[in-house]
Amino acid sequence: MIFVVGVNGTGKTTTIAKLAHRLKAEGNSVLLAAGDTFRAAAVEQLTVWAGRVGVECIRQGQNADPAAVAFDALSAAEARGIDIVIIDTAGRLHTKTNLMDELGKVARVIRRKTGRDPETLLVVDANTGQNGLQQARVFAETIPVDGLVLTKLDGTSKGGIVVAIAETLGLPVKWVGMGEKVDDLAAFDPQVFVEALFADWSGEGAAEALRDDDAPAPR
Repeated sequence: MIFVVGVNGTGKTTTIAKLAHRLKAEGNSVLLAAGDTFRAAAVEQLTVWAGRVGVECIRQGQNADPAAVAFDALSAAEARGIDIVIIDTAGRLHTKTNLMDELGKVARVIRRKTGRDPETLLVVDANTGQNGLQQARVFAETIPVDGLVLTKLDGTSKGGIVVAIAETLGLPVKWVGMGEKVDDLAAFDPQVFVEALFADWSGEGAAEALRDDDAPAPR
């Protein structure tokens, strides 16, 4: 069970597709839940990505209750014997208390349905400055966050904010994304990341190095 959170524009939807693609390639059956029901076309976007990577997607209409979508997805996964469910969420603006409360509600539904917390991944844009730290802090105060996905990383000077987040909140970086293709996702390698952060690399060279890993996928 993977619960993906983050503000709009961080690359959350494409990250979900990349994770689904990687998990499926490793032999897992994967089901997506389109819980971003408030943003126009968000459900359709995730459904299209699901078709591209060859997995099923549970959806309801726009403005549907995200907690109900999560419940339906978990029920469908149980009935179909699905290995991993990835739940999308609305791009919660971290300054909006009511929206963050709704996110907590979805997490509670997952906990009641499964008896455990999901693995919660917070997606952070590598271009984000200090606002990224505040976003991560508020998300972590709302629900248990297990790790970060750093997106839009070209391997040069971007992504330094993740060091502040990791040190301040103790959240590990689990994945990095370097592009829009389904293969543009790599398990995080701290040594390679530090080298890419401080060395004068091209984006292409850093991205190639960051992809070069055999780390296991999350469960």
